[in-house]
Amino acid sequence: QVQLVESGGGLVQTGGSLRLSCTASGRTFSSDVVGWFRQAPGKERAFVAAISWSGNAFYADSVKGRFTISRDNAKDTVYLQMNSVKPEDPAVYYCGATHITRSTNPPIAEEYSDWGQGTQVTVSS
Repeated sequence: QVQLVESGGGLVQTGGSLRLSCTASGRTFSSDVVGWFRQAPGKERAFVAAISWSGNAFYADSVKGRFTISRDNAKDTVYLQMNSVKPEDPAVYYCGATHITRSTNPPIAEEYSDWGQGTQVTVSS
């Protein structure tokens, strides 16, 4: 089992940028798909982005062109660069890891075996 720790959340202005990090410990997750999901109050956990071990990235339509997911396997860390933040982006952001990989679609939330505790992103106007 891998332990995941998210960091980098906080308060950001509309239109601003923030970078989230997800760091693994316990074992390497360099061969896993790592995904970012977010959950706003009263809403379901929603897919944001995912990246395969080889760097193949997937994005939700709502963040495509604004967010970038990347990974540094040497550091066992996956990043989510959030640019042009919008009022609809605030949520608790979670990262997850899974061995399940597909070439055309990212794993769904139920397929992730390990999750972090989440990091809060708040957006001010």
